[in-house]
Amino acid sequence: MADTTQETAQLTAQETAQATANAMMRDDSATKMLGMEIVSVGPGTSEISMRVRPDMANGFGMVHGGLTFTLADTAFAYACNSYNRLTVAQSCDVDFTNAGQIGDVLTARCTERFLRGRSGIYDVEVTNQDGLLIAVFRGKSRTLGEKIDPNSPQTDTNPNL
Repeated sequence: MADTTQETAQLTAQETAQATANAMMRDDSATKMLGMEIVSVGPGTSEISMRVRPDMANGFGMVHGGLTFTLADTAFAYACNSYNRLTVAQSCDVDFTNAGQIGDVLTARCTERFLRGRSGIYDVEVTNQDGLLIAVFRGKSRTLGEKIDPNSPQTDTNPNL
């Protein structure tokens, strides 16, 4: 027999993550301007995609590194805020491994690696539509605590860790 209490808690955490992402997206002008879309979101995770347009190219005809960084940072933001607690970047690093090209669909997948108290560590991989690794990003977060979506509960930690 399945543990329905745990299943209900998981469902509630997923619903909280989705409601928080929806609340964030409503006011996220930069993400909308860049054409980013939420593919999925869950407790401590997110997947965000972006099609590379010609106006996103640098002087060498490849996607500007700052925009690749922005995509990774956006995935980081949606993952670390998924508990409905206002959370900001404390620091981050990015390594560019390959150049994205005009027409590519880049996808940033973020996974929570550590969360304790107000501090978290998140890893993001950015790949193109063929699975080619474009960048690796690691972000460290700091939770400030206010609710993002006032109509949803806050959850304390990722039940999957």
